[in-house]
This record gives sequence, C-alpha cells and structure tokens, in this order.
Amino acid sequence: MDHAQLITTIRRLALEAGDVILKIYNSDDFGVRTKSDDSPVTEADEAADALISAGLRAAFPDVGLVTEEQADSHALRADTFLIVDPLDGTKEFIHRRGDFTVNIAYVENGAPVRGVVYAPARGRMFFTMPDGQAVEETGDFDKDTVGPVRPIRVSDPDNGALMVVASKSHRDQATDDYIGKYAVKDMTSAGSSLKFCLVATGEADIYPRLGRTMEWDTAAGHAVLRGAGGRVVRFDDHTDLAYGKGGYANPFFIACSPAVVLKEA
Repeated sequence: MDHAQLITTIRRLALEAGDVILKIYNSDDFGVRTKSDDSPVTEADEAADALISAGLRAAFPDVGLVTEEQADSHALRADTFLIVDPLDGTKEFIHRRGDFTVNIAYVENGAPVRGVVYAPARGRMFFTMPDGQAVEETGDFDKDTVGPVRPIRVSDPDNGALMVVASKSHRDQATDDYIGKYAVKDMTSAGSSLKFCLVATGEADIYPRLGRTMEWDTAAGHAVLRGAGGRVVRFDDHTDLAYGKGGYANPFFIACSPAVVLKEA
C-alpha cells in the first residue's frame, strides 16, 4: 500500500462525505428507518457510504473493502482491508447533537494502521500521516491541500486522578461499576469515535466500552489512537484488539494511554 496516496485519498473522501452529511443534517427533515439489527440509518449514512465506497474502489481496486452499510461486504475474509463507517453516531445525528463522525481506516495484518476521523459538525479532523503519526488538522479543511496540523500524543496520566471519557448514548451500570475501580479526577462524555480521539489528544486518559460495537465503529479511531501512542485492548484479557474477525463484531474493550494501570474485569 502506498500510504501517501492512501492518506490523501481517505482525507479527501472524509471531507467530501462530511459535506454531504452536513447538507442533510441542516435540512428541515431527513428520512430515518430501522435496519434489521434495530439500529437506525438515515439518507446521510447511505449517501456518504456511496461516495466513500466509490472513491475507495476507484483508488484501490485490489484492496478488500468492508463498510457498515453494505451487508454483502461483511462476507469478506481477510486480515488486510479498508473499513468504513460513513456516519458513526447516527443517534447523535438524528437528535442533532453534533457528535457524529466519518470513519475510514486501513487494516494491515489485523491491525488498524492508518485512518481518518472527521467530525463535520464539530469542525475537528484527526488522521494518521503516511508515517503513521497521528495529527489533528486545523484550518479550512481544503480537500486537496492539508492545512496546519499538530502531532497528537496520549497523556502521561496520574493513576490517582484519571480523566475518563464514556459514551453519551451507551452508558450503563456495568460501565459505571468498572469506572468505579479507578481513581477518577473527572469524567466527560462524547459520541461516536470522538472518544478515541479525546484519548489520543490527551484530553482523556481512558475510555472503557462494555457494550456491542463493530469493527467499522472502532477501526479509524483505533488507528488515530495507535498513531498517538495509545492502545485498544480487549476487556477480558488486555490483549490488543484485532481486526478481521468473523462477523466483524468486537468484544468489550478499553482504549487508553499505555501509562494507565488497567484494572481486572
């Protein structure tokens, strides 16, 4: 894989998809329906998926592609592939809360090594450079030219005073019970894959997820966090979260700075 071409392509596609999503988001009304797994989907999910998928297939015709909105792509069995969640945080989108993201990642040998997370309503863009370093871009987000970027790095936290980020839409008692095992300075909440990015920038130290997620929900955020020196590990045994699993379902996991001393489940 030519990583320079990859990053140029996925960054541009994320921005283009963001434009499509915001146009629908800012309209008076948009269609919402329920998928077979009871999760919501909107015309924005589908339009962004079509744009990103076409762009990736044109640029990388020999690389497998898995996207949330194309069920036939879920039959792919590989350990190196592209994976897309065109609109993560659909509930945030529907309720016009802003915490939704465009997510595109490249998985190599079971690990998400490059990715982009774009939050169009928040004006925040995170991605990995061709060398794998994670950055946050600021500025006007020109589609053809990368603006000012700053390298991002996970925190070196005080384990006696941790900053925790948790889900806005999927918080439960099991999550609260696990967080209670830590000495917590403060907590924040965020929607979609922005939680990974808050750990990547050092705005939070740990993000535990004790609930259902799919690989397309996590791959891009995982790639950004990995490029910032962070880890995403399984909740049960603290081994690295792997990709290309049958069915693309994730186990419970913890995203964190490696300096966080993890508690047992």
